[in-house]
Amino acid sequence: MSEPLAPRIIFENERFLALNKPAGLMVHPARIAGGKIRSEPVELTVVDWLLKNRPEVKTVGDDLTTRPGIVHRLDKATSGIMLIPKTQEYFEYLKSLFQKHEIKKTYYAIVRGVPKSPEGVIDAPIGIVNGTLKRSVRSAKMRKEAVTEYKVLQESADGARSLLEIHPKTGRTHQIRVHLASIGHPIVGDTLYGSRQQRGWRARSTAMKDRLMLHAAAIEFADKDGSVIHLSTDLPFAL
Repeated sequence: MSEPLAPRIIFENERFLALNKPAGLMVHPARIAGGKIRSEPVELTVVDWLLKNRPEVKTVGDDLTTRPGIVHRLDKATSGIMLIPKTQEYFEYLKSLFQKHEIKKTYYAIVRGVPKSPEGVIDAPIGIVNGTLKRSVRSAKMRKEAVTEYKVLQESADGARSLLEIHPKTGRTHQIRVHLASIGHPIVGDTLYGSRQQRGWRARSTAMKDRLMLHAAAIEFADKDGSVIHLSTDLPFAL
């Protein structure tokens, strides 16, 4: 029986900790119609890990029932850095930075094909697709501003794939996945916005075979004392 997925602490002080979340680990329990928390099948989350290992976060946040300690999130399929405030005061501070887009986030992704421009900006509002959880640049429902910068770092020899560095300037749900798919370069492993068959992809390891090739690699922000905090993790996949 395999060990349950668990985050790894990469930094911690008295105000917050930073976790490296593995792909496949949900951040908090999902909700279903009526606002109830989905309980079956039972699935461990980042919140479960926090309540066991850092129980002080149970009083931190704006939704103590579902998301104690959570000030931002990553998709279940996305790996990478998450900031976890340990006090309500620091929760409010980080929440304000996220709302004002004053936290710099760096992602890496392997996508289908190679964008025509070696770097660019995708400035396209994102809305919800009626009757689904999907997002789209073509949907007008609850449409919100969304901006994503990208740069091509590497190309495969056959031009079938490329490695991108990505900086989201806003924080919409599925933003990077939706934006890259909208320009014809969905992320490898994305069965929601890309190809379900995953043709043309040969994983280098079992761990890479079925995962979304999107990783939140670095985060940078100004601490309350004015110092700049920069945190980063190793890239868990390669082109």
